[in-house]
Amino acid sequence: MSNVASGTLRHRVLIQQQVTTRDSDGIEQTAWLDVATVWASVEPLSAREFIQSGQTQSAVTARITMRYRDGLLPSMRLVHRGEIFNIAGLLPDKASGLEYITIPVSAGVNDGQ
Repeated sequence: MSNVASGTLRHRVLIQQQVTTRDSDGIEQTAWLDVATVWASVEPLSAREFIQSGQTQSAVTARITMRYRDGLLPSMRLVHRGEIFNIAGLLPDKASGLEYITIPVSAGVNDGQ
């Protein structure tokens, strides 16, 4: 039994995967393809600002929890309320590993790219 109550999964999160195609001139084009929209819990953990290359950058760290989904990869990204999150890792639940997955994420530094 998991310790995540289904009522806490109240946010809609879009899962995207990066795809590369070639246009008619043979030039590679990179885009993000929508894979699925799922219910999840989005919990901000910290926020920080720092200076990189003379510009102020911000990074947000959060934890997103959703029902286990086969095929979810660290190379994908998540979008919540228009904010793009990079996946830092995939942590299956301790009970079965197949019920819920916790995903540490960051946003703001490279916008998922």
